[in-house]
Amino acid sequence: MSAPDPDLPPLRDVIRDHGLGARKSLGQHFLLDTNLTDRIARAAEPLAGVNVVEIGPGPGGLTRSLLRTDAAGVWAIEKDSRCIDALSQLRDAFPGRFTIVEADALKTDPADLTPAPRAIVANLPYNVSTVLLLQWLRRADQYQRMILMFQKEVADRLTAKPGSKSYGRLSVITQWVCDVRPLFNVSKQAFTPPPKVASTVVELIPRTAPLADAVFTDLEKVTQAAFGQRRKMLRSSLKPLGIDPAAAGISPESRAEDLDVVQFCALARLLAGRP
Repeated sequence: MSAPDPDLPPLRDVIRDHGLGARKSLGQHFLLDTNLTDRIARAAEPLAGVNVVEIGPGPGGLTRSLLRTDAAGVWAIEKDSRCIDALSQLRDAFPGRFTIVEADALKTDPADLTPAPRAIVANLPYNVSTVLLLQWLRRADQYQRMILMFQKEVADRLTAKPGSKSYGRLSVITQWVCDVRPLFNVSKQAFTPPPKVASTVVELIPRTAPLADAVFTDLEKVTQAAFGQRRKMLRSSLKPLGIDPAAAGISPESRAEDLDVVQFCALARLLAGRP
């Protein structure tokens, strides 16, 4: 944290003055604790020369912490038009370093907004967090790192290992292209309003190359079929795809939770007709 901190009003005043009551339909839970937002920003460092994209900044709590780093610039994608005016004061306070993009993050590719190197740092709207992550993983090589807050249950799925209850499609695809580790948990009381569940901040570092050869869409299809009927043996769950697991050296009597990422990639290659 190195940039100067201009004189800004308290976040609670910003919320009051701009009528920013959190909307459930947008999955909004605001972070107002400066110590916590600073901790998230520090987790993303080093940021010198890096363009940071934040999703759903709301009143700008985490945004302020990111702007106090030595990041080259911060780009905020915000769908809620009520927040745009509230964020504009940050644009004035940090001239040339803060860009507001009024858009739906589901329809906006962060990699198209800024030059490289780039990172994503965000307290994600929980109702679309996994959809957003899967979109970004398709172009994981475009990012230096991603520091993201998820519901703890989702974070557990991202880092889960074969054989565990949390292991699933999201685990396989994420770990295929990223090195993933949980950083710290966040109490629900840290948010305004508090969500019903605890949260976890997760670090995702894109790999220089995926763990094994596969095409993203093929891996999606295979994992969706396998985990969609996770209690069934693979010979049954993969039958609609016309895949024989034995052709990849995998027992047809195995279940989805028994396979590691590399084995799922072998099944994805079978789907593409590549042994």
